[in-house]
Amino acid sequence: MVISLLKQRGIQVILLLTFYLLVASSLPLAVHQGFYTVSLFIKDLLVWMLPITVSFFIAHTVCTFERKAPLFILAIVIFEAISNFSSVWYAYGGGHVAASFLPSIDLPATNYDFSPLWRLPFSKPSWWSADKGSFLGLVLGFAAAFSKKGILKTFIYQGKERAQWALTRIFSRLIPLFVLGFVARMHQTKLLQHVMAHYGVLLLWLVVLIALYIAILFVLGSGRRALQAMKNLFPAGAISFTSGCSLSTMPWTMEGASKNLNNPQLARAVIPATTNIQQIGDCITNTFLCFLIFRQFFGYSPDIMTWMQFSVVFVLARFATAAVMGGAIFIMLPIYEAYLSFNPEMIAIILAFNVVLDPLVTSSNVVANGALCRIFEKVWMRLPGTRTLEAKEPSRG
Repeated sequence: MVISLLKQRGIQVILLLTFYLLVASSLPLAVHQGFYTVSLFIKDLLVWMLPITVSFFIAHTVCTFERKAPLFILAIVIFEAISNFSSVWYAYGGGHVAASFLPSIDLPATNYDFSPLWRLPFSKPSWWSADKGSFLGLVLGFAAAFSKKGILKTFIYQGKERAQWALTRIFSRLIPLFVLGFVARMHQTKLLQHVMAHYGVLLLWLVVLIALYIAILFVLGSGRRALQAMKNLFPAGAISFTSGCSLSTMPWTMEGASKNLNNPQLARAVIPATTNIQQIGDCITNTFLCFLIFRQFFGYSPDIMTWMQFSVVFVLARFATAAVMGGAIFIMLPIYEAYLSFNPEMIAIILAFNVVLDPLVTSSNVVANGALCRIFEKVWMRLPGTRTLEAKEPSRG
């Protein structure tokens, strides 16, 4: 039991940060800067990897659809994009409401410049970005899906496997060190105490926002049977809360969602295709926190155009995280930096919240996905020429 707990990334982060905070006051400045240097080095590598990683993951997601049931595939991709996009803008509105009730908090002043010991001697060019990688991935994916030759598909699969290996086998295991460096900077600049004192109230707002959104989804999908529909998906939500994994909870999600559908078999086609892409809890949590952290640091809310650019790339990146178990956060952080101008302190805060809120985010992803399955069924049955799809076993690819 103890060994299994120690293998969980969140527990590792908490233990490492607890030990660091206990000894931080006795460590020389160079040690703190060394931790920060390692974190920035990992981040810089991720920034360079991001465009090609996003490209391979999106291409793999698209080409695995192949040419089977094209209307179904088109409908579900558009549906997932719209649902994620809607949740991002819901969080934008929720952020505005929450900000109007939260008191203004002055950021702590620092009397010295806390800088890394060294950085990479070259910077990423502006054209090497996530949006370019997303577009390239869509082009490659559709080309492979409709190509009679398997060369391009093999290239995409091998590229995706290598990128996934790097994220899950290397970078995801570096999460504790990655977080440690940014926390060291927060501690030295007195920002950590500021966060612990003033950001806790945001959690209550976040829980209320997620609960309200999921309730709306159940009402839209099941109407008067909304409470029964919630009850059917409660086991899946509870299991995902304790396991921290949407994919391993899929059998219970399909079982609960099928009870809410007129055509139960549709759940076996929809849930596997949407489990790691349609992540409502993740979208609301991260974009809500991004909004409030942005407002806290810059003193004003992100404007409509800034949020529009960010939300489009953010939603596209959700397709890229479909195959990334434990490494999805690494794809998102450079997007926060590029489109919302996140600095190291802001990245440290969003990282800390992701570690703490992981059980809540995972369970809300699962329950919302089950609720959206019923909404998709209502949309699907209204399309002309639709028919029931045979259920297929989800690919572990």
